[in-house]
Amino acid sequence: MIKTLFLDARLVAFALLVFGSSLAADNLDELMPVRGFCIGAPKSNDVDAFIEFINNELAPRHVNTLILRVDYNFQFESHPELRAPDALSKEQVKKLVAVCRLKGMRVIPQINLLGHQSWASTLGNLLKVYPDFDETPHVQMPAKYEWPNPDGLYCKSYCPLHPKVHDVVFALMDEICDVFEADAFHAGMDEVFYIGDDKCPRCSGRDKAELFAGEVRTLRDHLAQKGRGLWIWGDRLLDGKTTGLGIWEASFNNTHRAVDMIPKDVMICDWHYERADQTAVYFAMKGFNVVTCPWRNPAVTVAQVQDMAKFRKNSTPAMKERFQGMVQTVWSDAGRFLERDYRGNTDGQAAQANAWLSFKGMAEEIQKLSQTDSMLGKSHDPDHD
Repeated sequence: MIKTLFLDARLVAFALLVFGSSLAADNLDELMPVRGFCIGAPKSNDVDAFIEFINNELAPRHVNTLILRVDYNFQFESHPELRAPDALSKEQVKKLVAVCRLKGMRVIPQINLLGHQSWASTLGNLLKVYPDFDETPHVQMPAKYEWPNPDGLYCKSYCPLHPKVHDVVFALMDEICDVFEADAFHAGMDEVFYIGDDKCPRCSGRDKAELFAGEVRTLRDHLAQKGRGLWIWGDRLLDGKTTGLGIWEASFNNTHRAVDMIPKDVMICDWHYERADQTAVYFAMKGFNVVTCPWRNPAVTVAQVQDMAKFRKNSTPAMKERFQGMVQTVWSDAGRFLERDYRGNTDGQAAQANAWLSFKGMAEEIQKLSQTDSMLGKSHDPDHD
């Protein structure tokens, strides 16, 4: 009798495990529609290792959206002069796309537009090849970068009103979306410190919010012609002074007013790394779809997952679907991440290493909430009593 009860208990436990896993899988899209991972695209010699990472780590953790920061790491045919060394070939991109499609992952390519046209003491390819696109040509790149500096230089921007800049930008966007077979494009547009510069012959004296919003609309409208959506980082749409978020996570140059000047179908990637700031609610109340984007603090990441689940659960039907989910960010290219962060070869870069721990925390918390909600929902379903 005791043995029979023991076997029955084990069968029940096994059935609950299988049943719960099935319910959790069914519930993931309801709980968190976007489960994303954002990273620099691999160099050509890192493609196979990154595909292995997709198969072994991202897919089992139910990632369904992969944002790849490509920038000039592709053998562009429209503008071969902008190619980075060791750039991805079309065949390599197609290999990545095929794997992601097999695993049910949407791929969204990114090229940093408007801002981030330089980094530290290095000028980006766009301004290097087309220096007349520079919003602030009078600001010289330093031999050794330091912050803060007299010029307020963090990253350069291109001039959004230059008459030829979009001829180049649109060609890059179209080509990269075509090769990645993408229905959306990420334009970056974060941390734009240089905009509407007083010395720019085109932008001087213009409203910075209008300039920022105008560039968002220009990119969005071009993508919409081919049925593609625009994703951007959300920091320039937040008021840094009022919120106390500071100059990195929010705007101190009045671009935040652009939030009321851009189309509501732009996806906002709302990033906060050191606190679980709940600005996703602000964007949703403004009518935007929004994802929360952590980086390196696992405890903060778990709190952000819980917040996103709470927002979806406790919102009106109109608001609920604007809270789209989570996107883990990794601020290196895929090869560097795999060698240093993922495998633990940090060389003292503990902050970056925590991006991997943050991602695991995000995935585990989503899975846990999914299983809990599934079982609770089923137990209260009268059709299954």
